[in-house]
Amino acid sequence: MNVVRGSVVKALAGRDKGCYFVAVAADDRCVYIADGKSRKISAPKRKNVKHISPTDSRVDITGMTDKQLRRYLAAFLTRNPEADPDHD
Repeated sequence: MNVVRGSVVKALAGRDKGCYFVAVAADDRCVYIADGKSRKISAPKRKNVKHISPTDSRVDITGMTDKQLRRYLAAFLTRNPEADPDHD
């Protein structure tokens, strides 16, 4: 699975299962994800690529703040009714 920087992903496993994040960085086996609230851009969570599902959405995160990231993900959830609105 090829996840690129700025991709919106859904967590499939772990305590954050069902939540949406943005990929801050990626390598072969893991992706670093942030949502601006529980996981800041400056301290992203490392997640195995097997435990995420990428969406078709992508955002340019260059210079983005945590507040802007939270707003983007909130707007993403309202634009996509099939997305789970229970994201914290």
